[in-house]
Amino acid sequence: MLIDNVRLSLFLLLVSALLISSCGQPSDAADNIEGMNGTITISGAWALYPMMVRWAEEFQVQNPQVKFDISAGGAGKGMADALANAVDIGMVSREVYPEEIAKGAFWVSVAKDAVFATISEKNPVWEDLHQKGLDQSTLTAIFITGEMTTWGEVVDRPDVKDPIHVFTRSDAAGAPATWAEFLGKKQEDLLGIGIYGDPGLLDAVIKDPLSIGYNNLNYAYDQDTGRTVAGAHVVPLDVNGNGMADPDEIYDTKDKAVEAVATSLYPSPPARDLNLVTRGQPIGLEHDFIVWILTEGQQYLSEAGYIALPQDRINSEIDKLD
Repeated sequence: MLIDNVRLSLFLLLVSALLISSCGQPSDAADNIEGMNGTITISGAWALYPMMVRWAEEFQVQNPQVKFDISAGGAGKGMADALANAVDIGMVSREVYPEEIAKGAFWVSVAKDAVFATISEKNPVWEDLHQKGLDQSTLTAIFITGEMTTWGEVVDRPDVKDPIHVFTRSDAAGAPATWAEFLGKKQEDLLGIGIYGDPGLLDAVIKDPLSIGYNNLNYAYDQDTGRTVAGAHVVPLDVNGNGMADPDEIYDTKDKAVEAVATSLYPSPPARDLNLVTRGQPIGLEHDFIVWILTEGQQYLSEAGYIALPQDRINSEIDKLD
């Protein structure tokens, strides 16, 4: 009996020691708790590319385990890549069409910007253009019908015989689609020599004094100076058609351009929403990143030269994700 009591006491002491030891040590589950991790692949619109790079950098500060693979290439590429599951998220700087939605495209608007007419700073009639601007009908005659072929016709100066060299985008993208929509047509209706990408189009315009093209806001303006990119001018848009460029129709700085878009003084189109697209409703890391963009990420828009959506619109986009 005594031996049995001793054995029982030793057993109880051993159990107590094990219990105390287990309570005093962290569990394996606690050791394995980590933050978000994984890789998000993104491709698409040149218009949203600079902002996406900034968002990714800020998101990584909070979530260093998350990696990004981001590439531009046009809205058409972003949509195609997203629908083919070649990337997690596509950047699309145009409206998502019904046929794409039917194929599984789930889209969320995240910001706003605009497309502007650009010319070389060496354009022979720049002073006239700066005073008069270009109205929608004149731009249609240049980019769609081809009725206007000289810069003298544009500014009503018969003595100027210099021809207009029209440049457009060669890639399927949001900027040409939006520009064409502003002129009542589709991208394939735009006249001009096709140039790939936003940077390529602007470079072509700068190098040719007789050219005209169009660029997204964040490519037309220098991020550091806030002025138009060296060698280029953004042409005033005569929105009210009064034959002159009013002060709020002259966009010689990024701040003025952003203000015009934000207050709807610049028409839509060529102002437009910028969107993210996934194949089916996003889940997991992609879902969390897009929600972050619509919440914390919005604070970085203005300093990068983008325009935030109204708060009620942001709320409705967040609701779409739940």
